[in-house]
Amino acid sequence: MAEGQLSQREDFRSLVDHLDGVAVWVVTEPGEFEYISSGFEEIWGIPAEAAIEDTARMLDGIHPDDHDRVLAAMDEAASETTEQSYENRVVRPDGTVRWVQTRQFPLGGDGEDVTQVIGVCTDITEQKRRQEELEALNRVVRHDIRNDMQIILAWAEMLEDRVDETGEEYLRKILASGQHVVELTEIAREYLETLTGDEEMSVKPVPLRSTLRNELDRRRESYPVAEFVVVGEIPDVEVLANEMLPSVFRNLLNNAVQHNDAQAPVVEIACEREEGAVTVTVADNGPGIPDEQKETVFGKGQRGLGSQGTGIGLYLVWTLLEQYDGTVTIEDNEPTGAVFDVRLQTVE
Repeated sequence: MAEGQLSQREDFRSLVDHLDGVAVWVVTEPGEFEYISSGFEEIWGIPAEAAIEDTARMLDGIHPDDHDRVLAAMDEAASETTEQSYENRVVRPDGTVRWVQTRQFPLGGDGEDVTQVIGVCTDITEQKRRQEELEALNRVVRHDIRNDMQIILAWAEMLEDRVDETGEEYLRKILASGQHVVELTEIAREYLETLTGDEEMSVKPVPLRSTLRNELDRRRESYPVAEFVVVGEIPDVEVLANEMLPSVFRNLLNNAVQHNDAQAPVVEIACEREEGAVTVTVADNGPGIPDEQKETVFGKGQRGLGSQGTGIGLYLVWTLLEQYDGTVTIEDNEPTGAVFDVRLQTVE
């Protein structure tokens, strides 16, 4: 190897040795490691030099349930020319378990035969832990809380013919609050799914008119005291989104009513087409949003004035629209209230 190439290799390895939570290795023959970066010890609990000298010691650190699968992937990398990616557990000498994601890049010589395999091993233990916690929370929200709340609502509905005029008002509040809890579990479920998804959600053509109309029909049922008015026509177009587009409209429409202090809440929905896009406007006659909150209202955990929600509804709206390559902005309504403008790309 030329002196310049050798120097470049040493510089590269010196740089790689300073990466936290990442181990890089080079295999020249199956089972023979030419190089393992210093980050290996942080993950596996044994020095990189010891792993090179005693490969069996390194391989013994692979979790028994993952051992055969990982060895098969390593053997396959020596003969395949395509990149591989897999996850597995590592058992350190002290008995602690770490999750890692490994990507293998086969390199060829003048021909097509694999001459080297470069592996990049990343510690994803914390990511796995958070994912498991979120999935557990998702199950609690979706099943335990939601199911119990629906049972409570069913019992409350059975009382409708058994209460006097004085009790009707309290029963109505119980039903409205219960339905709100059920809706919050749906928001939480969708929010958690965006966090635990393995890949970035893909977009596809989604019909705007039927999606928005369906959500409006549901909101009218949920909030009979509010008036939902469609100004003009909803364009019969397809927009770039996915199955969670209804959640964007649901949260904005809910927000327009739940934060509304008017005696008769009114929500106006209008659409405006332009080349390559459509803007859906949701305007209410509530108290509006102060200027100092307009920039932060979509932040994770933020709550609007008088909100009884979890603060994730508008954050979910912002997250989804970012994935759709769309936007959402806020303006003041006249004489009072807020106007949310949702801009979506259309499919021409």
